Amino acid sequence: MQKISRRGFLKGAVAAATLPLALNAANKQNDTLKFIHVTDSHMDLSNPDSVEAVEIMRDYINTNHKDLDFVLFGGDNFNNNVAGDKDAVKFKTIADGLHCPYFSVRGNKESSPKGDDEINLAEFQKMFCSNVALKLHGKDWLLEAKGYNILGLDSCIEHQNNGRYTEKTLAFAEDVLKSNKPTLILNHHPYTNYWGGTEEKDIHKYVLNNTKEAQKRLFKYDNLLLTLSGHKHIDSVSEIQGTKVIVTRGFIRPKDLDMYPMRYVEISKNNITEKLIYTA
Repeated sequence: MQKISRRGFLKGAVAAATLPLALNAANKQNDTLKFIHVTDSHMDLSNPDSVEAVEIMRDYINTNHKDLDFVLFGGDNFNNNVAGDKDAVKFKTIADGLHCPYFSVRGNKESSPKGDDEINLAEFQKMFCSNVALKLHGKDWLLEAKGYNILGLDSCIEHQNNGRYTEKTLAFAEDVLKSNKPTLILNHHPYTNYWGGTEEKDIHKYVLNNTKEAQKRLFKYDNLLLTLSGHKHIDSVSEIQGTKVIVTRGFIRPKDLDMYPMRYVEISKNNITEKLIYTA
């Protein structure tokens, strides 16, 4: 018989505790959380191909993944480099065509506009965090779905490429994790130097700057099942203290013609199934 670790047992128990008491066989399948993670699409109005790529993503999801609960956008969704909100509006118009809800965090592009007239945090939240299902807390949000907590944590520093969690963000995440409900975290900056970089400047730019503190305070919770990040554009699946840590390949890096990458994820109780998928 396969041995079950203490962490695995606890995660299983936590997930099981969230199921309805009168769950019948017909409803069990409905408790599987299904979503797609898309990050770093870098849609740019000066590059028509990048706009078409996001439209391809929308159409692919609508055609091939009709039973999704939602789509998670991991930041750098658009380059925020034109005056006003034209690129943000265009991205939102495309994403609004998805058959399912979508939720987003900022990346450094959204938090580091090129000029003085591009959208800021308040405008980003008004456009992309207005869904009534979201509970906003400062820069961050909480979504509750099928017994799971999904945390959208803003790891951005205004007008900087590097990132870190504020004390307010860490305290908010800790409070949510203390509920013991199985929890996922969506943010932009990865937690580790998973690509093996050797230049300090490079590591400072791409790895969450206070990752040691974040790992100490957040990853100790057995109910933290999964984190989803982006920023570096290089794919990675690993673990930190038993939590699955995913950095999805940047959507801007197609494998071949029109083969734009995303990650499909299913979670049922403590079991996480995931795979990198492409639009063609």
